[in-house]
Order: sequence, then C-alpha cells, then structure tokens
Amino acid sequence: MSLEPFATSKPLTMGVELELQIVNRHDYDLMPGSKDLLRVMKGETLPGDVTPEITDSMIELCTNVCTNYEQVLEQLTITRDALVRSADKLNLGLSGGGTHPYQHWSKQRIFDKPRFQEISSLYGYLSKQFTVFGQHVHIGCEGPDHALRLLHGLSRFIPHLIALSASSPYVQGNDTGFHSARLNSVFAFPLSGRAPFVLTWDDFLVFFEKMTHTGVVKSMKDFYWDIRPKPEYGTIEVRVLDTPLTIEKASALAALIQCLARWISHDHPFALHEDDYLPYTFNRFQACRFGLDGTFVDPKSGEHRSLREDLNVTLHALEPHAVALKAEPALRYVREEMRWQGNDATWARGVVEKEQLLNELVRQQCERWAGRPVANAR
Repeated sequence: MSLEPFATSKPLTMGVELELQIVNRHDYDLMPGSKDLLRVMKGETLPGDVTPEITDSMIELCTNVCTNYEQVLEQLTITRDALVRSADKLNLGLSGGGTHPYQHWSKQRIFDKPRFQEISSLYGYLSKQFTVFGQHVHIGCEGPDHALRLLHGLSRFIPHLIALSASSPYVQGNDTGFHSARLNSVFAFPLSGRAPFVLTWDDFLVFFEKMTHTGVVKSMKDFYWDIRPKPEYGTIEVRVLDTPLTIEKASALAALIQCLARWISHDHPFALHEDDYLPYTFNRFQACRFGLDGTFVDPKSGEHRSLREDLNVTLHALEPHAVALKAEPALRYVREEMRWQGNDATWARGVVEKEQLLNELVRQQCERWAGRPVANAR
C-alpha cells in the first residue's frame, strides 16, 4: 500500500482541531449527545467543520486554513458560539480539558462509524479509555522534506507544549498527580511516541512501505505519534496538547507553534541529529508529571533547567517571528498565563481545593468554554 503524494500547501499556514467533552447539566458527567448535537447543528454556516469522535460523548471542531492568530481566534469563536447555542437547546454542556475528571470508561459508547468500530475491535477497552480530549495543530510545509525537518525541529519543544496546555490532572475521580494524565492514555497505543528520524521523504516512504508490508499499518492514521506528517494536507500535525479550557488559549497555543515553525525554518537555531531524542521520553514525562516546573534536559548541552526557564528563553527568541506573523498578542497571552497560573491543570486543582467538588469543576469548565465569566479565571 503506497502513501498518497505530499500535497501543496502554503508554508506556515495553520489548521486547528479541538476535541470537546459533552456533559449533562445534572451532574456534569459525560453524556452520549454527539448525534443530537450534530443534528441540531445542521444548517449552521461555519468556517470549518464539526464532526463526531470515537465515543458518543465527544465532538470535534476544526478551523479552515488560517494564516495568523486573529483568523484562528475568529473562526474558533464563530464555531464555539454555534456549538454552545446548539448545546443549550439540548440542555447539554461543552467543556475543554484533556480528561473528564470522573467519567468511567466502561460506560462510554463507540460512535457508529466504520473506522471507530474497527479501532474498537482492534484495541478493545483501550478504545473507550481513549475518551480523552486534545488539540491538534496543522502547520503548512513547503514540501515533504521540509515537513520532516520541521517535525524533528519542533520535537524539541514537545515538552514545553505539553506543560503549557496541560489540563488533565483528574482521572476516574482521583487526582493523578500529573498535569497531563491524558497522554498516558495515548502512550498505551503501540504506534504512539515519536516519528523515526529520517530527513527525506524518500527515506520516509521506505519506512512506511516496510510498516505496511508487516500488515500493522494501513495509513498515516494508524500512527499516534506526537507529531506526524499529513501528506494529504501538505502539513505536519502536532498532537500532544490537551484541549485548553478556552478558545483564547487554544488560539494562542496554535500561534506559538506557528512562531516556533517560522523560527526553526528561517533561523535554523540548531542542527538536527538523532541523538536529540535521547532525553525525549524523560523530558516528555517531566512535562506531563510536573508541568512547567518539570526538568528539561537540553539535548545538545545536557544542561538541566526547568521547562519554565527554557520557555522564557525561547519566547524571547520568537519575538521577531511573532511580529512577522502578527502573533504578538498570542505570545503575550502565553507569558501572562505562565505568570498567572502556569496551566489549566493548576487552575483546576485550585477550583477543587476551594469547592471540594469535581462536579463544580466541570460546571465552571463549561462556563469558561462558553465564554461566560467565572470567578478566578482569566
């Protein structure tokens, strides 16, 4: 089975996908409401799309191709508002967050779609445990070789993106001690992790053909890598972010990735080498477990510093690229978020410490997603 040709796309354009929780308004547990929500959404004119996800209590929204931060925020706002209006008609709530704090995986139902049923048949209970919610960001590439170079360049910043977006401290009614517990569910899949270190599309095709020859892989969708090429779009897809609690943060994180991509593509701040991946799993774990206070091991120097410290240095390097991309508001948002609370996981723990109710946490998350004011929230 051959891989489709790498499509033409405009470099550094963006597309954003967000997976959302659908909850009831009684106890704020997950609710199998995606079919009803999609039915009510029919007729809405959207700058993108809304589609089902693997279980009936999830839904995904996506933007069209965007060139800058303002376009992403505008498109997400329009679609968010339409979804909230539709959910209100059904007395449903919508929430960000990488995990639902107290849902039980055994109660989830697989959405009736051939690919989802195939995944359920292959992975068993892992499919229902995959009721987790992430943000995916596509970045346009000038060609397939550039896509692979950009993929491996961005991999250095996977821990930073995990720490910033982390919003999943609670699973099955318990505080996991992690900032992003969602990624533990993703890592359980056999084809997760990182892409192989190849820098030309010809070499990647050799790898892909070997994998399809084994019968383990049929398409790129079978790889659950942290970043993967999407040849049909002409993009790479960054897949490690928990779904943020607001569209403002989702837009800012997408623009941050766009700025990183421009910096890597234009300035070539570091040479790419397979040894860069030696601390990759450690850095990734530190980000999931401790957020911005996690340890980051510099793959070149071996120096240890916090992710917060390394991110501050990186943000300074990105400033001219933010100006070129009209992303200065996005970087200001990220800096303020780091200064104020760090990430959504920290905010969630603060709510639970005050209210002592996970149900109240989800209620407040729904209000934040809808753009309604919530005490102690930006």
